[in-house]
Amino acid sequence: MQAKTRAKQRPKQKFHVSHHNEADFDQGLRAYAKYRDLGLAPATGGMVQAHVIRFIPPFTPEDVSTPHFHDVDLQMIYVLTGWYKTEFEGEGVHTFHAGACWLQPPKIKHTVLGYSDDCELLEIVLPAEFDTVMLET
Repeated sequence: MQAKTRAKQRPKQKFHVSHHNEADFDQGLRAYAKYRDLGLAPATGGMVQAHVIRFIPPFTPEDVSTPHFHDVDLQMIYVLTGWYKTEFEGEGVHTFHAGACWLQPPKIKHTVLGYSDDCELLEIVLPAEFDTVMLET
């Protein structure tokens, strides 16, 4: 019996470890959050990116609540601490608390509606490089 061949050739992956270090939180994709890159993009040849997002309090709608979408193949978010509130086109408003997880389908339009002062999320995205498209309000 032969093993099935995968439709896509995937890049070779390397063993990688990322230990918590407060100094690793940098200004990232958005001005209202700091990001800790977990180093999966280089370890997976660009197949996956993962980071911890730490939101900067206080939540201010005029800075944060711009409708947008991400041109991705997969986006999974897990709430590490606090809570996060967002609205998804066709899915309504959801508030996620620590321990909640959601899969955000490719190109689903969404808007951040709020977050707690202690909110941290784990986000895993395929591929590592993707576009975020900001929409008119």
